[in-house]
Amino acid sequence: MRHPLAHALRWSAVGVLTAGLMCTGLTASAVAAPGSPPDPALSTPGSPPPAPASPPAPASTTADGLALTPPMGFNNWNSTHCRAEFNETMVEGIADLLVAKGLKDAGYRYVNLDDCWALPERDADGRLVPDPVRFPHGIKAVADYVHGKGLKLGIYTSAGTKTCDTAGFPGALGHESSDARQFADWGVDYLKYDNCNNQGQDARQRYTAMRDALRATGRPIVYSICEWGQNRPWEWAPALGQLWRTTGDIGDSWGSMLSILKKNLPLAAYAGPGHWNDPDMLEVGNGGMTDTEYRTHFSMWSMMAAPLLVGSDLRKGSQATFDILGNREVIAVDQDPLGRQGTVVSSSGGRWVVVKPMKDGSRVVALFNETGGAQRIATDASALGLPGTAGYTLRDLWQHRGYNTAGTVAATVPAHGTVLLRVTADRRWAAHPPAVEPGLDGDPLAVAGRTVPLTSTAADLGRTTARQVSVSLSGPEGWTVRAASPRTARALRTGRTLRTSWELSAPPGTPTGSYGLTLRVDYRAPSGVRADSTLPVTATVVVPPPPGESFLSDLPWVSAANGFGPAERDRSNGESAAGDGHPLTVGGTVYAKGLGVHAESELAYYTGGACDRVTADVGVDDEKGGHGTVAFEILADGRRAAGTGVLTNTMPAAPLSADVSGAHVVRLVVTDGGDGIDSDHADWADARLRCRSAS
Repeated sequence: MRHPLAHALRWSAVGVLTAGLMCTGLTASAVAAPGSPPDPALSTPGSPPPAPASPPAPASTTADGLALTPPMGFNNWNSTHCRAEFNETMVEGIADLLVAKGLKDAGYRYVNLDDCWALPERDADGRLVPDPVRFPHGIKAVADYVHGKGLKLGIYTSAGTKTCDTAGFPGALGHESSDARQFADWGVDYLKYDNCNNQGQDARQRYTAMRDALRATGRPIVYSICEWGQNRPWEWAPALGQLWRTTGDIGDSWGSMLSILKKNLPLAAYAGPGHWNDPDMLEVGNGGMTDTEYRTHFSMWSMMAAPLLVGSDLRKGSQATFDILGNREVIAVDQDPLGRQGTVVSSSGGRWVVVKPMKDGSRVVALFNETGGAQRIATDASALGLPGTAGYTLRDLWQHRGYNTAGTVAATVPAHGTVLLRVTADRRWAAHPPAVEPGLDGDPLAVAGRTVPLTSTAADLGRTTARQVSVSLSGPEGWTVRAASPRTARALRTGRTLRTSWELSAPPGTPTGSYGLTLRVDYRAPSGVRADSTLPVTATVVVPPPPGESFLSDLPWVSAANGFGPAERDRSNGESAAGDGHPLTVGGTVYAKGLGVHAESELAYYTGGACDRVTADVGVDDEKGGHGTVAFEILADGRRAAGTGVLTNTMPAAPLSADVSGAHVVRLVVTDGGDGIDSDHADWADARLRCRSAS
């Protein structure tokens, strides 16, 4: 696993293997051995960090009219890095796609070049020289092309002697005036100013120098301060630029996105029109997360009034990617002119409620489920800051449907999912059907060929009565789904719930894995208008554990979430690729069997009530030397069955044993030990599960 502030190895344009440090917080000479994902996660999973003290009023103004709403557009780095495919053909093709796919009309206006656009050396006059292979017609020609599409061009350099790529492209330290003049002459509209190779000079002075140089050109250029949050830029950058990075680089993984989300959320007081917290680019479409996780990513970035800069290669984008990026109702949350960043209302057990005030007086609420299983998340209108009234209008921004509610705002949210709702206190609430919330008691686990009991719910949250209510549950072709109790009701009044028992079975021989079910509630509003509400459900086909004692690394897991890279069997976590770890080693002792993970991580195993004991030797893997502090927990059906205190790299493996008798799911959890993530490679060495014959 890499250092938290280092990029993975990559090929440069000339085919030389290099290691870069884009927005990572260290100069190339200062980087430690590769080790860990970017950005420390918070010490307590599922809980926001303490909010900072109220900031002074920002010194910046909005008089220049720049970035009055968070900038939207594209940046090539996350999808191309410094590879040869980053060139003017690619950049102009992205501009074409922004127009053709309707993203320009949705608000995406900036086409931003990142590192590696220049030659490694300046010319005899000290001027920057665009790479003639990548940009044979120069940057001015690319800017003209982009401008001709009604878009804007962004460029990149660093507030140091060189940029972050180790090929050594020239930075702007000491060249601020001449570089800014070149950017302006080329028609650049946006500058991302990185922090590598800064020679230890004061950050405020370096970033102020470029601010002054940009202003002196007379051209309006949005100024993105990529200082990585090292010197709390939210406290001083509003006087200099329009946005500032609050963290190191994002990675295309659930763990990376989640850790950055948690770090950026508490900084809401510092954001507003013309000055924005920047938690880094969007990973939507890069392939490292599910569509559900990407919807959460997009939803929460919009809730945080973050810049929305697409970091995936739109030339390869799926329809699902364009559907997420093009959701104008969600974009409107990000772009609301009030410019308020969302704040945390509550966070408990991985269930988050985040609210964002809107200029029209409505509130957008994100019901965000951090956990690996479906959860019901609820709040109410008063907690969202809305005034008391007879009823409220509730708009689902992903399903694009409107309902009325008596005040309760709730949903059963899939694992790693987010339900985004806009709630308004208005007199027209009765024009909408009542909100009927579908729910299912947990995520079903099914053994092929056996019947599993399920219970669904349909609850009327509306001010009005839902009539002719009918609940249906559908599964994959060949599955048997049968209602074992009434699934209809003539009427559901406010606060009433219809509960239905179901019997579900997957055909014999169904492979293990996750399968989609759909729970649907159909009903009529008092006016007679038909309405419906649906809930996607995941059923997981599992295999009963074998009797006797087994190594956990030999058994299939139900789910695996890992802080960086995949969880490994009989290997350490290693780097970001599967199978790139080393022999499991803790305190000098080598283990042949076990699981290698990286905080924050959770591995879930189906035990079916037939197992009674989990044992392991646990600790920080030796592969990262002096780095790493972690804590281990074993959960049995959500109950804490065993755990450790904080373990460090200096400690030998600690024995851990848990009584899991009667549990159907056992989860192995690793947290960061309370000090943020820094090479937190953790080993479940010699991990074993003891079971009797499953019933």
